[in-house]
Amino acid sequence: MVARSNPFFSTTQTFFAPSVGDKVDSAIAQGKAYGHEAQAKADQLLNKGDNLMHKAGVKVADAKGAASTAVGASPTGVDLYARFALAGALGCAITHGALTPVDVVKTRIQLEPEVYNRGMVTAFRQVIAAEGAGALLTGLGPTIVGYSIQGAFKFGGYEFWKKQAINTFGLEKARENRTAIYLGASAIAEFFADIALCPLEATRIRLVSQPTFANGLVGGFGRILREEGPAAFYAGFGPILFKQVPYTMAKFAVFEVASEQILSTMGRTKESLSGGAATGVNLGAGLIAGMAAAVISQPADTLLSKINKTKGAPGQSTTSRLVSMAGQLGAKGLFTGMSARLVMIGTLTAGQFMIYGDIKKALNATGGVEISK
Repeated sequence: MVARSNPFFSTTQTFFAPSVGDKVDSAIAQGKAYGHEAQAKADQLLNKGDNLMHKAGVKVADAKGAASTAVGASPTGVDLYARFALAGALGCAITHGALTPVDVVKTRIQLEPEVYNRGMVTAFRQVIAAEGAGALLTGLGPTIVGYSIQGAFKFGGYEFWKKQAINTFGLEKARENRTAIYLGASAIAEFFADIALCPLEATRIRLVSQPTFANGLVGGFGRILREEGPAAFYAGFGPILFKQVPYTMAKFAVFEVASEQILSTMGRTKESLSGGAATGVNLGAGLIAGMAAAVISQPADTLLSKINKTKGAPGQSTTSRLVSMAGQLGAKGLFTGMSARLVMIGTLTAGQFMIYGDIKKALNATGGVEISK
């Protein structure tokens, strides 16, 4: 019997299927190939992502830079002083308008001391009892219009003339003589402000002193112009200068000095204050300035009320009228209504500087030059 060879163990015949080891090696090789391909694709995606992130970062940085430039850009020139003027106009219109009732009572006390001679609170009651509560708003129209115009000239002009002085003398010299610059800049600003204010103040006083004279700003202004001529609006220009120029000089100079002292006591600079702290400093320094300004300008305020109450005699000059009135009133009479005016001017001035400072900040009007230490 011939033995048959076993094909499974033949050394001369090749096995028909690959071994398990070959399969494993093939799978490993294929896995590595897929891995390399996946890694390459991942690297491509990462590179694209990096490029996109870089471009986005550049755009964000550009946007931030543009926003920072837009926000940080401070107005200059006419734009800057127009913002100062607007802030001053709003500050003065709001405060003077709000205090119209106090001004009505103060004016009545000055013009009729024989009637209103029992203090400010009683005077309020007397006016309401005699004419109704609406009488306390007599002259509101000319008050708001007149003092908004005056505030624009006063605050905007003060910043402008202060800057001109700094340009003329140089920053260091100006800082050494800052009180003189405060006084000079405010005096010049107030002179021009009073030219604009005087006709409206004359109308206001006529309406308050003679309640039946006209029914408001337009009617009162028109009647004075028609019956007495344009010169009547400036009959009180001397007294208004005598009142307003010293008042404004004291107002700004005392405010600047008081602010400097308050900040020195706090150990802070104006730039380092928070919004609330800055408002508090403006209020405190403004109240001090208002009290000082009220006392200094009181005699001229009394004369202004008197001279605008009625028209002068034919041929009588404004100067002679003022001298005659001052002589008749005496020192005591010139300070009639002082308590009411202290309340009014102290509150009004504090409010003005507070509003002015806040509106300047809101308008980004921060380009004024500071010469305080």
